Amino acid sequence: MINVIGLGYIGLPTALMMASHGVEVIGTDYNKDMVKTLNEGKTTFKEKGLDKLFNDAVATGIKFTTEYQKTDMYIISVPTPYDKFSKKVDACYVINAVKDVMDVCPKGATVVIESTISPGTIDKFVRPVITSKGFKIGQDINLVHAPERIIPGNMVYELVHNNRTIGADSKEIGEKVKRYYASFCQGEIVVTDIRTAEMTKVVENTFRAVNIAFANELSRICRHDNMDVYEIIRICNMHPRVNILQPGPGVGGHCISVDPWFLVGDYPSLAKVIDESMKTNDSQPDFVLQRIHDIMEEKNMKDIKRVGLYGLTYKENVDDCRESPTLQLLESQEKHLAEPLKVYDPFITKDMVKNQYHNLDKFLEDVDLVVVMVKHNEIRENVEKLKGKIVLDCQNVIDLPGVYHL
Repeated sequence: MINVIGLGYIGLPTALMMASHGVEVIGTDYNKDMVKTLNEGKTTFKEKGLDKLFNDAVATGIKFTTEYQKTDMYIISVPTPYDKFSKKVDACYVINAVKDVMDVCPKGATVVIESTISPGTIDKFVRPVITSKGFKIGQDINLVHAPERIIPGNMVYELVHNNRTIGADSKEIGEKVKRYYASFCQGEIVVTDIRTAEMTKVVENTFRAVNIAFANELSRICRHDNMDVYEIIRICNMHPRVNILQPGPGVGGHCISVDPWFLVGDYPSLAKVIDESMKTNDSQPDFVLQRIHDIMEEKNMKDIKRVGLYGLTYKENVDDCRESPTLQLLESQEKHLAEPLKVYDPFITKDMVKNQYHNLDKFLEDVDLVVVMVKHNEIRENVEKLKGKIVLDCQNVIDLPGVYHL
């Protein structure tokens, strides 16, 4: 049996996937309301294919509880934020989960850390917890790092088809854990050492963050001299060795907007390009605010007092708002705008922010300037409704005359 610790955006799909492929699984989370919802037969977030996967897992006997289990394998999938001052990983959730596991696990158990962590985190924080409980690593407890590699909006598919990395102290234990993941994963599963596994996950997300930052910086350069960044990128990408990404209103989610900071925090004198890239991405919502201000001045502020942000989530067609550019922008709005911003997102049904709408038509009726922050399918399919509005399209998806861009 496997006890999956943490039933959020990563832990729940992982637990469901294993259970639906014949592995005995019990999912554990400290959030009583979450566990109650799952035990009532309902999922806790929206995701393509998740409900079917949930029903399949329930049919095969998956259980959910707030209690840690006594079993031979644990998968820890809890959040890993970063300290905003030092930029280092905050491993408190991982540490606490490991402590709780040590209180119930038998000798010979394997502890798999799925949470994304900076290189050296297991050596610095996890091993000391285990040894302090009187266990000998490699003899009483086996330690593994198997970083997740999925994205909201396509989780179920990517769990099955993406390649995986298993980091372990010994080849034998790595192969043992690999067999569990191979029960559902059709991608290549590489077995390596723990520190390498830690580093590869952070590097993957850092690569993406740096490339996004280049596109965002390019949009600012082009805006400064009134050039069309999208046309420039289109032409440049015709070169066989160039693939520039599209600029956007910022970077969100719990991977690209967080993980690269781990390297900056651990290697401050070395990670210069990464540091500047992250600063560029983090300041992009302020750039959007400045664009809003400039447009309002151009159009005469007296005529544009009602500004609406379309989209609260960090990416299209999901209900995940973690680190979303819109939330970042709302935190900074007082620097630029006295009038409160209105907000609408079709995927967010509960009130999260002030002046939040739950109907597209009502939202559009009450705004003069629409800022497209997220390219949900809904807005692409309702472009006609934007006619007569001033539009700042931060995603380059609205094909109407006179639309403003970054």
